Amino acid sequence: MSADIPQGAPLVLVADDDVAGRLLVRESLEQAGLRVVEAENGLEAVARFREFQPQLVLLDVVMPEMDGYAACAALRKLPGGQAVTILMLTGLEDVESINRAYEVGATDFATKPINWLVLRHRVRYMLRAGQVLDELHRSEAHLTAAQRTARLGSWEWDLVSGRGHWSAQVYHLLGYEPGEFWPDYRKFIERVHPDDRGALDAVIAAARTAGTPYAVDYRIALPGGAIRHLHVQGLADCDATGRPVLLLGTIQDVSERKQAEERIRTLAYYDSLTHLPNRQLYNEQLNFALSSARRHLNKVATVLFDLDHFKRINETLGHSLGDRLLVAVAERLRQCVRDYDAVSRAEPSSNKSGTTLARLGGDEFILAMADIDRAEDAAKAAQRLIQAMQAPFRLDEHEIVVTASIGISLYPDDGEDAETLLKNADSALYHAKDAGRNNYQFYNQSMNAKAFARLSLEGSLRRALEKQEFLLHYQPQVDARSGAIVGAEALIRWRHPDLGLVPPLDFIPLAEESGLIVPMGEWVLQTACAELRAWQDAGHGTLRMAVNLSGRQFRQQDLVKTVQCAIAAAGIDPQFLELEITESMLMQDAAETTRLLDNLKALGVKLSVDDFGTGYSSLSYLKRFPLDALKIDRSFIRDIASDPDDAAITTAILAMAGGLGLEVVAEGVETMEQLDFLRGRHCQMIQGYLFSKPLPSEQIRALLCEQTAGKTLWRMTG
Repeated sequence: MSADIPQGAPLVLVADDDVAGRLLVRESLEQAGLRVVEAENGLEAVARFREFQPQLVLLDVVMPEMDGYAACAALRKLPGGQAVTILMLTGLEDVESINRAYEVGATDFATKPINWLVLRHRVRYMLRAGQVLDELHRSEAHLTAAQRTARLGSWEWDLVSGRGHWSAQVYHLLGYEPGEFWPDYRKFIERVHPDDRGALDAVIAAARTAGTPYAVDYRIALPGGAIRHLHVQGLADCDATGRPVLLLGTIQDVSERKQAEERIRTLAYYDSLTHLPNRQLYNEQLNFALSSARRHLNKVATVLFDLDHFKRINETLGHSLGDRLLVAVAERLRQCVRDYDAVSRAEPSSNKSGTTLARLGGDEFILAMADIDRAEDAAKAAQRLIQAMQAPFRLDEHEIVVTASIGISLYPDDGEDAETLLKNADSALYHAKDAGRNNYQFYNQSMNAKAFARLSLEGSLRRALEKQEFLLHYQPQVDARSGAIVGAEALIRWRHPDLGLVPPLDFIPLAEESGLIVPMGEWVLQTACAELRAWQDAGHGTLRMAVNLSGRQFRQQDLVKTVQCAIAAAGIDPQFLELEITESMLMQDAAETTRLLDNLKALGVKLSVDDFGTGYSSLSYLKRFPLDALKIDRSFIRDIASDPDDAAITTAILAMAGGLGLEVVAEGVETMEQLDFLRGRHCQMIQGYLFSKPLPSEQIRALLCEQTAGKTLWRMTG
């Protein structure tokens, strides 16, 4: 248990055979100010309970030697075990598993994968309710004060006479006046939301017949129509024969908790900039629409929307104004979607169909139009979207005119799954851009945009390699405390003879698609290693070089040999070379990825995860793979000084990385407020415009010379 946590803090027993899982739970609970004791199986959990008498127990269901169900039943038979709060952790959500959990005495259950912020919040609430329940028999006056403060009421129900007792706070929570009537179960249940009555009836019936303790959340409808979220927790008092004769417990207003959970859900399913559904929610809604279309033999349209020349706006007016433009575009798209096909706000499991508008990322938006009869319906929608862009956008003193290109694919004509439909819509989008932009195109079998992109761009890219049109810029990575440069990330640039400096986002995706990303990646690796050797020869021997690996490059059979040859050719110390890999690359094939990363580590290089936090919700790979560092994506850094959600996520990532012994680099640091926040949470390194934009090699060398002369620290303290 952490020495920083007071001895009097509540004690939680965590029983899980997954070491990584226990570590993450421990980190989350200790950050909430709780003490934690661990057990790796059910037998050890029972022994630990006898020894420590914790206030709350978290039990994994699947464990060796004694599973969670058996352990829960054993705990209930121990001294002090009858009243302790037990939260079961399970990956199963079927009714049989849930009923079994309550039958063996579980207070509540939570499903995996665990949302750590929600778990921490729930544990605090359960501990608070349990503490109040313990104090119920000690002091009525204390209980009354506690109820008023915690918005929590107590109740009793005599199962023999059918008579009940509610504290004044229970009346208030249910929307009644205290003492308005003699309390009974009918008056209680009539306030419960109809959708929640069945589940609540079931757990109360189990308590009445078997004496099973319970805790459950439900909604009530107040007289004015408002919805309040309550948490009821109860246990049974039995006679000498073991027959339940009295139910008693608490009811607490948990509306704020539910609001917090909704905010977390919003982070998971909605784009933080435009507040439109994100790619994850879009895919779930599209898959539902496809399932419905298969049953009813309808069509589904995938309408992919892309702003023309948006990168020029970012480069000319800045990313901040570019973001504001995207927000304005999103709002205009919302308005042009038909009222009866309004932007979806439903849960992923909803049966709602219609049109789902989402942001995929960057300047790409997408519509899923469900249950349409004709292709003309999609064409009309596309035309409305194009017309919606005709009026200028006025942002500050700027009047910005943008156009859009649209690609459309149809189910079942152009594909029967979400991935194929998106790919073909993307193909049609490229065709629309080739046709002059500001138009829409339907996908058809004769349209092979991949081939077109390869034919139109492959020659230019190959000539760029042959004519040495590529160059590298380097963005410094800086010690967050001292401001000293500790390394740099190598970033490819293309100096086109006609177009000038082409942004990477304009050519990297097409290079990836054509396969030219592989020789380009090899050139980047060789050039960056040579530059690193130049730094080392100039007396900067501890600086490191970060190089991004593309998805295609990462899957090349000779990747390890390629890296080894680049290191040998440059004559560098491999420990100062860091290879950056995205989360999606890591998760494609876990076994093969593990083998590949182990071989790379054998060379002596460092491995880091780029854009951390934007990909997979499962964090098990952090322990599974031989990683050295995480790079927090700039989308979380941008608003950490003003957005509590971004601040919480960044704090959690830093704490988790610290617990796992991983270095952290925060990307996109542009303000002193961001820097101060990161410093306060022990972030080791930063990267961003606060210190420097990506620079040519000669300017980086000049900065290093300044640093040697002690002239760099002003950049971090000014």
